[in-house]
Amino acid sequence: MQCNKFILSALIGASLIGATGAASARDLVMGLIPAENNEEMIKTFEPMRAYMEKKLHMKVKLYSATDYAGVIEAMKKKRVDVAWFGPLSYYLAEMEAGAEAFAVGIRQGSDSHTYKSLLITPCDSGYKSIMDLKGKNVAFVDPASTSGGLMPSYMVKKATGQMPQEFFGKFTYAGSHDAAELAVKNKTVDAAADNDITYPKMLAKGLITKKSNCVLAESSPLPGSPLVYRGDLPKKLKADIKEAVLTAHKDIQVAGYGNLSHYVAIDPKDYQVVRDMVKELGLKKEQLK
Repeated sequence: MQCNKFILSALIGASLIGATGAASARDLVMGLIPAENNEEMIKTFEPMRAYMEKKLHMKVKLYSATDYAGVIEAMKKKRVDVAWFGPLSYYLAEMEAGAEAFAVGIRQGSDSHTYKSLLITPCDSGYKSIMDLKGKNVAFVDPASTSGGLMPSYMVKKATGQMPQEFFGKFTYAGSHDAAELAVKNKTVDAAADNDITYPKMLAKGLITKKSNCVLAESSPLPGSPLVYRGDLPKKLKADIKEAVLTAHKDIQVAGYGNLSHYVAIDPKDYQVVRDMVKELGLKKEQLK
């Protein structure tokens, strides 16, 4: 019931944006890409929403879409002012909506914001390497996902010389990281992409086990999922948002992708590795949606 209230709040937030779409003195809309189940995501980010509302002295709403492109499009149309993106979806929002990365979360027990992409297979599959997946049924997460789309495509290309669409027998997108993991558990696919944030979280919840879902391959470190705002927001508002996020850990247990201890400042140049991968794979903007 509580989750439904959060979803209703998200929908109301989208509808309260005026004709210009700019953040008003009373409304700020924060977007969430559907990296995991939407209801769970909105529930997770509720404490940050409430904190931001109190800190900024303005109404703050949450918004989530059915896919990554939906949040990017909402920011492009000025219906979303601030958003938690993955590195690749941030890159797309940077190009299409003038998004600016300003903060990134640090996971508890770590001093780094980086994470890794994983390729997961059923533990009894017998697969030992990416090469064993030739002609198999494989699911990635979303074309605009970094750890669930871009990086696993890069891994496959490096290992086989082919793109996933060419190398696998059947290639689909699960829509979210948890859906990809469950597809492996239920053996509706032979392998799926995920990351080292969702995988241990699902293990901890008992949704999967180390006897059902095993890591076949892992990537090199990726820059963490950034918190971004529209570049055309008022300078003072951007400064206030950034200050609130960077000091949030002093007042609340911060929320984000994974179990975070705090946020640190980030710069757009820290995501050059993502831009380089897109270029190396020869991907066009329309292929990432």
